[in-house]
Amino acid sequence: MDYQFKNIEKKWQKFWADNETYKVEVDNSKPKYYVLDMFPYPSGAGLHVGHPLGYIASDIFSRYKRLKGFNVLHPMGYDSFGLPAEQYAIQTGQHPAITTGTNINRYREQLDNLGFSFDWSKEVRTSSPDYYKWTQWIFMQLFNSWYNIETDKAEHISTLVHKFQTEGTVAVKAVCDSDTRKMLPSDWTSLTEDEKQEELLKYRLAFLKESTVNWCAALGTVLANDEVIGGFSERGGHPVEQKKMMQWSMRITAYAERLLKGLDQIDWPEPLKEIQRNWIGKSVGAMVDFQLADADYKIQVFTTRVDTIYGVSFLVIAPEHELVSQITTEEQKTEIEQYIQQTKKKSELDRMADTKTVSGAFTGAYAINPLNGEKVPVWIADYVLAGYGTGAVMAVPSGDQRDYLFASHFNLPIIQILDTQVLDGQADPTKEGQYINSGIINGLGYKEATAKLISFLEEKEQGYAKVNYRMRDAIFGRQRYWGEPVPVYFKNGLPYLIDESELPLLLPEVDKYLPTETGEPPLGRAKDWKYKGEYEYELSTMPGWAGSSWYWYRYMDAHNDKEFASEKAIEYWKDVDLYIGGSEHATGHLLYSRFWNKFLKDLGFAKEEEPFKKLINQGMIQGRSNFVYRIMSEDGRGTNTYVSNGLKNNYQTTALHVDVNIVENDILNLDKFRNWREEFKDAEFVLEEGKYICGVEVEKMSKSKFNVVNPDDLIERYGADTLRMYEMFLGPLEQSKPWNTNGIEGVFKFLRKFWKLFHNDAFEFVVSNDEPTKQELKSLHKLIKKVEDDVERFSFNTSVSSFMITVNELTDLKCNKRAILQEMVILLSSYAPHITEELWTLLGNTEGTLSKARFPKFNAEYLVESEFNYPISINGKTKTNLSFGLDLDNVEIEKLVLANEQVQKYLDGKTPKKIIIVKGRIINIVA
Repeated sequence: MDYQFKNIEKKWQKFWADNETYKVEVDNSKPKYYVLDMFPYPSGAGLHVGHPLGYIASDIFSRYKRLKGFNVLHPMGYDSFGLPAEQYAIQTGQHPAITTGTNINRYREQLDNLGFSFDWSKEVRTSSPDYYKWTQWIFMQLFNSWYNIETDKAEHISTLVHKFQTEGTVAVKAVCDSDTRKMLPSDWTSLTEDEKQEELLKYRLAFLKESTVNWCAALGTVLANDEVIGGFSERGGHPVEQKKMMQWSMRITAYAERLLKGLDQIDWPEPLKEIQRNWIGKSVGAMVDFQLADADYKIQVFTTRVDTIYGVSFLVIAPEHELVSQITTEEQKTEIEQYIQQTKKKSELDRMADTKTVSGAFTGAYAINPLNGEKVPVWIADYVLAGYGTGAVMAVPSGDQRDYLFASHFNLPIIQILDTQVLDGQADPTKEGQYINSGIINGLGYKEATAKLISFLEEKEQGYAKVNYRMRDAIFGRQRYWGEPVPVYFKNGLPYLIDESELPLLLPEVDKYLPTETGEPPLGRAKDWKYKGEYEYELSTMPGWAGSSWYWYRYMDAHNDKEFASEKAIEYWKDVDLYIGGSEHATGHLLYSRFWNKFLKDLGFAKEEEPFKKLINQGMIQGRSNFVYRIMSEDGRGTNTYVSNGLKNNYQTTALHVDVNIVENDILNLDKFRNWREEFKDAEFVLEEGKYICGVEVEKMSKSKFNVVNPDDLIERYGADTLRMYEMFLGPLEQSKPWNTNGIEGVFKFLRKFWKLFHNDAFEFVVSNDEPTKQELKSLHKLIKKVEDDVERFSFNTSVSSFMITVNELTDLKCNKRAILQEMVILLSSYAPHITEELWTLLGNTEGTLSKARFPKFNAEYLVESEFNYPISINGKTKTNLSFGLDLDNVEIEKLVLANEQVQKYLDGKTPKKIIIVKGRIINIVA
């Protein structure tokens, strides 16, 4: 029978599902290997051909590791809370759970059609109550924990309370808010219960705090920085403004140093690690207090260049700084308020990126330089952000370009304090020089000056040495419906946890998925939704990253209703050995996941410090867009006539995207084009050689460009095995590459050729038990070595080429030997699992599927050459080639050469003057 891929693929997909072929459990008799894909958000559009790239790569590696004897966990699930389903619910009234369920079913169908070896028994959905019960539980652990700097880990809040009771705050070294009380044990005891809870909130790892956020009124929620583009929401294009709100936050800053050091212990792409290093942004410097003149306030500034403090000519604080309203003079009030309103229209990313625009407003207040007593004006400017550092900077125009531009624009002093070797418009602490006109550091070098200044500030209690991080605490809340409810209620305005036995706290039913008329989040619409009928619940839900920050543990023990995963499962699976996903998650999911993992380890729930040992960022498959060219009339209006690409320069035209699914090898199907859209039903064409040739451009794959290729269509036409191999064949996994359906035919022909090795011309299954030849063994073992090396290096594209070369070699050798072909089936099975399962069974292997086979062992002896095909040259010109055993000596080779009929013909009876033999390279006859 010919290669009937449709029947074969459906047969084996059903077999794998019915027999739970890829289901795994803890098995201490085997080494474990955990392969994970970043799980998808199930959108209504389903998968296009770019989406499965990483899944195919992880599936190949999972199957390969099984063949190598590993117990492989390769799960899949869905990140199923989020905005898209909720927006659809707002528009239609349909519950987000219904939309999400429909989309998941569509994804599951498409994933199954590709033949992935997922253990579906461990599927998770972040929006399922039996999953988000444990997301809520982890939140509760974070709420009940503080970070002890002395032990360098999180501890239960009760240990902090014990310190307060026995030692007060003097011995407490914690990561906490800046406004904590200084207390003796008696002071703590004298506090009311509310006062105690209010103070503990300043230490908790999950805490409430007023924060500046990106507020989108139209969507009714806070947005992350990467969800705001040019002051508008990425979804819907609605205006976004900066707003102060009481928000749940996570104290990720407590883990800044561990997150930084951990990057040196994991096998991740260096560019991605560098993104995280920059995001964490470690800086070594000093904290300096600038006392306000004529006011009982101080502005705290962090600086990495305390040695430039004599060059400070003004301070700049963020428009959102808590002191702005208190220090602004009456004369400056209107200008300051106008500037603050203007700033609210900009996102934080815009403010950080805008280095050219100079803007600001003077508060009317002055601060005192703690080193020289000089008064310096205090300004606000949007290039300073409240959430970064202290929300204030000491401006040294002679040493910082932005400060220089600001000072120049507003005619503020520019104080030169250093010689030109050290500072000439740009500060460089690596250069040695001497400070001039600089008070107590006059004549000192950089290191000595820095040390002396910090010591001086510490003595005056106006500063101290400080290691700072650019990273801020993570906002942990959305004013939306479709997310995890926060397991918190409020008593006297303070948050308390519900009891663990009451988990999960379920999403209540609401009449609409919009904020209430009074501006509360959608959960405010729930009727009679109160804790014990009395206390208000938290109305915000958790952010999108909550459920994805720990999901790899749930896969280990997906149906455990007693704990998020059993100690037995975590002890065995430990961490993810291979994680494949996009680099766009560098400062979101990947950073938060590392944070939660470290926290869970601190509490003894996790075994490893880092969740993902090795990470690969797959490249993007770009779309290959096609264009038709509409001929324009003389008055600039479009006609309904379209000219082929090669003739378009003869006309005035405009290019239109056309659906790539009605184009084949860049040739437009005219009938399908006319039926594609109503406006084209009467289209006319100017053809070249009877065809309409479309234009081509590589762009991002998207529906708006009509270049989305549906994998279902390709599977229907060529089969899943062909699509899997073709996606790998396109190029290196980590690189982006354009999709081109035109090349898929070659891979399909290869699989048919492979199938043909097992069949005669009548397509009858015929395999010989004869001993293979040396050449056949050489071809096989060359492939074994190549595939093993390629898969270990994730160089899947070169493996596909090697398969093609080997099949061509075996076809030329007319090889149908079982000893060769059975090993070939195993080698190819990771890439093309359906055809190989079918052939494995036809070969008589009825005891189990290929998942129980073993990867062939490479034997280097088969690659050792016993003969060499010598080029024979006569007087320097190659005339023929002769093969001789490499074990022959030169005398024996010379005799055989001279006895050869072709050589005798070229010598024409002459006796050679000399015969030069270079063993294993060349034979040259001098006649």
